[in-house]
Amino acid sequence: MYQYTDFDRQFIQSRAAQHRDQLERNLAGMLSDEEFRPLRLQNGWYIQRYAPMLRVAVPYGELSAKQVRVLAKIAREYDHPTKDVFDKAIGTQATWGTTHLPVGYGHFSTRQNVQFNWIPLAKSADVMDLLATVDMHGIQTSGSCIRNITSDALAGIAPDEIADPRPFAEIIRQWSTLHPEFSFLPRKFKIAITGATEDRAATAWHDVGLHLIKNAEGELGFKVLVGGGMGRTPIIGTTIREFLPWNQIMNFLEAVVRVYNRWGRRDNLYKARIKILVKAEGQRYIDEVEAEYQQIITTDGAPHTILDAELARVSASFVPPALVERAQAAINSIANVVPVDRRKDFERWLKQNVAAHKNPALRAVTLSFKRLGHAPGDADADQLDTAAALAEEFSAGEVRVTHEQNLLLPWVHAEDLPALWVAASGAGLARSNIRLLTDMIACPGGDFCALANARSIPIAASITERYQDMDELHDLGEIDLHISGCINSCGHHHSGHIGVLGVDKDGKEWYQVSLGGSDGSSLSGEAVPGRVVGPAFGALEVPGVIEAVLDTYRVYRQTRESFIDCLKRIGFDTFKAAANAVRLPEIHEELHTLPTVSGFAKDTQVA
Repeated sequence: MYQYTDFDRQFIQSRAAQHRDQLERNLAGMLSDEEFRPLRLQNGWYIQRYAPMLRVAVPYGELSAKQVRVLAKIAREYDHPTKDVFDKAIGTQATWGTTHLPVGYGHFSTRQNVQFNWIPLAKSADVMDLLATVDMHGIQTSGSCIRNITSDALAGIAPDEIADPRPFAEIIRQWSTLHPEFSFLPRKFKIAITGATEDRAATAWHDVGLHLIKNAEGELGFKVLVGGGMGRTPIIGTTIREFLPWNQIMNFLEAVVRVYNRWGRRDNLYKARIKILVKAEGQRYIDEVEAEYQQIITTDGAPHTILDAELARVSASFVPPALVERAQAAINSIANVVPVDRRKDFERWLKQNVAAHKNPALRAVTLSFKRLGHAPGDADADQLDTAAALAEEFSAGEVRVTHEQNLLLPWVHAEDLPALWVAASGAGLARSNIRLLTDMIACPGGDFCALANARSIPIAASITERYQDMDELHDLGEIDLHISGCINSCGHHHSGHIGVLGVDKDGKEWYQVSLGGSDGSSLSGEAVPGRVVGPAFGALEVPGVIEAVLDTYRVYRQTRESFIDCLKRIGFDTFKAAANAVRLPEIHEELHTLPTVSGFAKDTQVA
């Protein structure tokens, strides 16, 4: 993991002190809410449907056990609504002071960050100070700037890796942080980077996607994609450089973002993303980027060229950790750890949750945060503490937030897998559903987000409840189900094999279902947005639609054929017909009864 320098720590601490001063002036009436708004957004503080939401930056997903324990402390001690907020959010559904309070959770996002939904703004400075003690913050997790740099959760350990992307992600993070020219872009800007042959970072769906590759001469460089994104207009990124020498990546990014900053729309929030500029201008945009890049490396002297010494300095933070040697007597075998009646569960866990490692003696293990009774990606304080303990005992004190809203342990001894499974099972984190239907991606939706048109969490819960049988889940095989509460697509519904999008019609919650989307991984094939099957469905219809689609798959699949491959072979129309056959007109008025809440302050840059 990257080791913060004294400069890094002083920067974070000064930023926390600055936020405290701004907060105190706001609370004292010396700084209006409108004046304070852009300042708090720069540190990751939103005002959501009921309460502030804090987005904590987790660059390229890496966390130490010490940092996870601080996140647990924040969940336990600060993530509590006041009584007036509770009454607005819960109403008659629960009584103040009962154990039913929706508090004490961190939420893993698809961009490898952690979010909290109930921290009172008056406590925000205390939380910032606490985060700073473990080198954490919320800087540039919101606003029209370059956001958190994301990567493959298996970065540095994947067997198919060409080069470790983390040192480059860290260098880009440092370059982009408070960049004086790019702090007020037309819109938010997201960069994803991978160093593997398989794209596990969904790079084609980002404003900039970077692939570390080697050319015919064996030289290391980047393939550069620009202009990907979801939202109202889903677009796959355009390749604008097939090969760029690795040491020129920041000079080239400077050109990419500078041209966007110069020509991106500022008169229309919905047309301000770089994807709209690239789509509208095409080759003209690419040519202007090349011209800007040539000026940077010639006239300007290539000021951001990465020197060998700098890459070596940063890379030194990403060497494999010194792992504790296991004495033979301490090795926990399946025979003496896993009960006989649980062997099937263990074997399934090995297949779904355990991944190969660059080091043959090690494995990467995913802890599943997709289980009944919890929103996808939510982790309460106790579970965060448990994850930290598992990381300390089994993974050299490191965990990683995945794009799929789980946690991954990257440094597990193969012989420790039985003991880890027993420990994780006891904490409810060893469900063998990774990449299966219930390992769904979902945004917080209308239960929290002021921009959402519909709730995501109840839809996720109803599907999870329907598909609890592990035999059935494993029989269905690997399926990407993604749920978004609005068109901003924080749940990445466009890239799901099955996508669900919440929409508003006459003040009621409806849901569009799409099929055939892909994030660009080997399971799904080339990145592509899903196609909508027809008119929107009511909340109570959605589980039936999913079931009808999956029943169609069971009818038509060939031996060992995946859902997405069957869909491609049989064709969209057959599955569309099955989905649209699920209508419940006799209870039409009851299909859309999930309450919506309006009238609360919101931030238009929340997505």
